[in-house]
Amino acid sequence: MSRILVTGSADGLGRAAADALLSAGHDVVVHARNQQRAAGLDTLVARGARLVVGDFTERDAVRRIAAELNDAKPLDAVIHNAGVWSGPAVMPVNIIAPYLLTALLRGPRRLVYLSSGSHFGGRPSLDGVDWRGRSAGSYSDSKLFVTTLAAAVARLRPEVLSHAVDPGWVPTKMGGPGAPDDLELGHRTQEWLASSDEPQALTTGGYWYHRERLQPHRAVHDEAFQDRLLRTLAEETGTAL
Repeated sequence: MSRILVTGSADGLGRAAADALLSAGHDVVVHARNQQRAAGLDTLVARGARLVVGDFTERDAVRRIAAELNDAKPLDAVIHNAGVWSGPAVMPVNIIAPYLLTALLRGPRRLVYLSSGSHFGGRPSLDGVDWRGRSAGSYSDSKLFVTTLAAAVARLRPEVLSHAVDPGWVPTKMGGPGAPDDLELGHRTQEWLASSDEPQALTTGGYWYHRERLQPHRAVHDEAFQDRLLRTLAEETGTAL
């Protein structure tokens, strides 16, 4: 049994992953951005999930959640699922929050970051990025950054299994009812990487789609770009990885 945090688990892929991991016997920590959203997790909490609440657009809330989790039983894995498609929250939620959790949480030896096929349209440039969400951010850029973060963690923390996953365009609230990909397949890879002892799941540095390891945007494994991204995020947050 593993202790696994699933961020953004009030609905969609995060909830499906948390539900499946609970059913498999794992110790799951679920997350919602506010108390209203948290009420929707009552059925998972009743089954034994622990709940943390905090808005990932607020850095202090991310820090508080990290401190709360560091004071509890150590985590074995984190599925960085929380994400937004558009608007000012894109950079704070999609890259700043997972970066801060990665830097602050003690213990996890498996990290799974939700990427997207949209990351191929991202620009490997950090100039002029609005990390604080004063204006709308680029979803494609944010997913390129978080995919690069996953690869950088794999390189710099060899004791940690770090991966990025494209769940596909699935029919969630974010994806819309007409999304063509399979909702069930959309969360299985994350669960597998977070908990399985199969040899492929014990590798690191992968970019995955439905349990198939693919090549990401060429900037993802550019170590100079990784280092620039990490320096920028450290300066922006005041927190080094």
